[in-house]
Amino acid sequence: MADPDKLSRVFNNLIKNAISYSKEKSDITINVNKKNDNVLIEVIKKGKQISEENINKIFEKFFRVDSSRGTKTGGCGLGLAIAKEIVELHNGKIAAESNKVETKFRVILPCN
Repeated sequence: MADPDKLSRVFNNLIKNAISYSKEKSDITINVNKKNDNVLIEVIKKGKQISEENINKIFEKFFRVDSSRGTKTGGCGLGLAIAKEIVELHNGKIAAESNKVETKFRVILPCN
Protein backbone atom coordinates (compact mmCIF):
# COMPACT_ATOMS: atom_id res chain seq x y z
CA MET A 1 0.00 0.00 0.00
CA ALA A 2 1.49 3.28 -1.08
CA ASP A 3 0.47 6.71 -2.29
CA PRO A 4 1.67 6.80 -5.92
CA ASP A 5 1.35 10.59 -6.18
CA LYS A 6 3.53 11.17 -3.13
CA LEU A 7 6.12 8.59 -4.18
CA SER A 8 6.19 10.10 -7.65
CA ARG A 9 7.07 13.41 -5.99
CA VAL A 10 9.99 11.75 -4.16
CA PHE A 11 11.52 10.41 -7.35
CA ASN A 12 10.75 13.58 -9.29
CA ASN A 13 12.65 15.55 -6.63
CA LEU A 14 15.61 13.15 -6.67
CA ILE A 15 15.85 13.06 -10.47
CA LYS A 16 15.47 16.84 -10.86
CA ASN A 17 18.15 17.30 -8.21
CA ALA A 18 20.46 14.90 -10.09
CA ILE A 19 19.86 16.77 -13.37
CA SER A 20 20.50 20.18 -11.77
CA TYR A 21 23.70 19.22 -10.01
CA SER A 22 25.29 16.66 -12.35
CA LYS A 23 28.48 17.25 -14.25
CA GLU A 24 27.56 18.52 -17.71
CA LYS A 25 26.82 15.78 -20.28
CA SER A 26 27.15 13.00 -17.69
CA ASP A 27 24.81 10.08 -17.17
CA ILE A 28 22.34 9.72 -14.34
CA THR A 29 21.88 6.12 -13.23
CA ILE A 30 18.71 4.77 -11.64
CA ASN A 31 18.87 1.30 -10.10
CA VAL A 32 15.86 -0.58 -8.75
CA ASN A 33 16.29 -3.89 -6.91
CA LYS A 34 14.08 -6.00 -4.70
CA LYS A 35 15.80 -7.43 -1.66
CA ASN A 36 13.81 -9.55 0.77
CA ASP A 37 10.70 -7.54 1.69
CA ASN A 38 12.11 -4.21 0.48
CA VAL A 39 12.70 -2.39 -2.76
CA LEU A 40 15.93 -0.38 -3.11
CA ILE A 41 15.95 2.56 -5.51
CA GLU A 42 19.17 4.45 -6.18
CA VAL A 43 19.60 7.70 -8.12
CA ILE A 44 23.27 8.26 -8.92
CA LYS A 45 24.75 11.40 -10.44
CA LYS A 46 28.27 12.36 -11.43
CA GLY A 47 29.59 15.66 -10.19
CA LYS A 48 30.97 17.69 -7.36
CA GLN A 49 31.30 15.90 -4.03
CA ILE A 50 29.01 16.92 -1.18
CA SER A 51 31.09 17.29 1.97
CA GLU A 52 30.53 14.93 4.87
CA GLU A 53 29.36 17.88 6.95
CA ASN A 54 26.74 18.86 4.36
CA ILE A 55 25.63 15.33 3.43
CA ASN A 56 24.22 15.02 6.95
CA LYS A 57 22.18 18.23 6.48
CA ILE A 58 20.77 17.89 2.95
CA PHE A 59 17.45 16.45 4.13
CA GLU A 60 16.81 19.43 6.45
CA LYS A 61 14.23 22.01 5.40
CA PHE A 62 15.70 25.05 3.61
CA PHE A 63 19.24 23.64 3.56
CA ARG A 64 21.13 24.12 0.30
CA VAL A 65 24.67 22.89 -0.20
CA ASP A 66 25.58 26.01 -2.15
CA SER A 67 23.40 28.85 -0.92
CA SER A 68 24.88 31.19 -3.53
CA ARG A 69 23.13 29.29 -6.33
CA GLY A 70 19.95 30.87 -7.62
CA THR A 71 16.65 29.19 -8.26
CA LYS A 72 17.91 28.34 -11.77
CA THR A 73 19.69 25.30 -10.31
CA GLY A 74 17.38 24.63 -7.42
CA GLY A 75 14.49 25.76 -5.34
CA CYS A 76 14.36 26.92 -1.78
CA GLY A 77 15.76 23.78 -0.20
CA LEU A 78 12.54 21.88 0.44
CA GLY A 79 12.69 19.08 -2.16
CA LEU A 80 14.89 16.64 -0.25
CA ALA A 81 13.18 17.42 3.07
CA ILE A 82 9.81 16.66 1.47
CA ALA A 83 11.21 13.48 -0.09
CA LYS A 84 12.45 12.32 3.32
CA GLU A 85 9.08 13.03 4.94
CA ILE A 86 7.20 11.08 2.27
CA VAL A 87 9.59 8.12 2.38
CA GLU A 88 9.32 7.95 6.17
CA LEU A 89 5.50 8.12 5.95
CA HIS A 90 5.78 4.95 3.85
CA ASN A 91 7.93 3.31 6.59
CA GLY A 92 11.00 3.66 4.41
CA LYS A 93 14.44 5.20 4.65
CA ILE A 94 16.31 7.70 2.51
CA ALA A 95 20.02 8.44 2.61
CA ALA A 96 22.79 9.94 0.54
CA GLU A 97 26.49 9.31 0.13
CA SER A 98 29.00 11.27 -1.90
CA ASN A 99 32.58 10.93 -3.05
CA LYS A 100 34.80 12.74 -5.56
CA VAL A 101 33.15 10.94 -8.49
CA GLU A 102 29.45 10.59 -7.68
CA THR A 103 26.60 11.23 -5.29
CA LYS A 104 24.13 8.46 -4.63
CA PHE A 105 20.65 8.85 -3.16
CA ARG A 106 19.23 5.59 -1.80
CA VAL A 107 15.57 4.97 -0.98
CA ILE A 108 14.47 1.77 0.75
CA LEU A 109 10.74 1.04 0.84
CA PRO A 110 8.93 -1.99 2.28
CA CYS A 111 7.11 -4.16 -0.27
CA ASN A 112 4.56 -5.61 2.14
